[in-house]
Amino acid sequence: MTLLDSIIEHNRKFVRPGAFPPLPKNPKKQFAIFTCMDTRLVDFLESALGIRRGDAKVIKNAGNTVIDPNGGVVRSLVAAIFTLGVEEVLVIGHKDCGMAAVDPEQVKQRMIERGIAPEAIESLVPDLAQWMGAFSCPVENVERVVGIIRESPLIPRDVPVHGLIFCPNDGHLEVVVRGY
Repeated sequence: MTLLDSIIEHNRKFVRPGAFPPLPKNPKKQFAIFTCMDTRLVDFLESALGIRRGDAKVIKNAGNTVIDPNGGVVRSLVAAIFTLGVEEVLVIGHKDCGMAAVDPEQVKQRMIERGIAPEAIESLVPDLAQWMGAFSCPVENVERVVGIIRESPLIPRDVPVHGLIFCPNDGHLEVVVRGY
């Protein structure tokens, strides 16, 4: 059985008519989280924050980094604020983030080994480390990302943007930036 087949099989058993009442698109708690895609956060970060399905908008990418100040993260936050009633933003980085230790040259080599043309890498992402959002310190990355979001002319000044660090081992949160 393939991975996809096992997922579809599980889903068939999971779905029960009427078991999951429809929820509104707007988050109940009116906030958005921008965090990392790290698998250790799945079904752990939400529990540690006391949120459940339907409570918050969650945006994820590798290292919770913002590369383009007008790109997908800000676009998603603008949509959440202006169409879905989001009133606060939490940028949540985490300890032991893989993006803090990424080796761009190693990534490039792996890309080439998997058939990506070196010319494509050079022309599309000449600075692979910058494009990937590599950083050395998760706390500094959170501070930087909060600053980018806060300074965006597309984010209203009355929307607090907070920065936190999460421990993927025990669930502990530390406030890095209080956005009020």
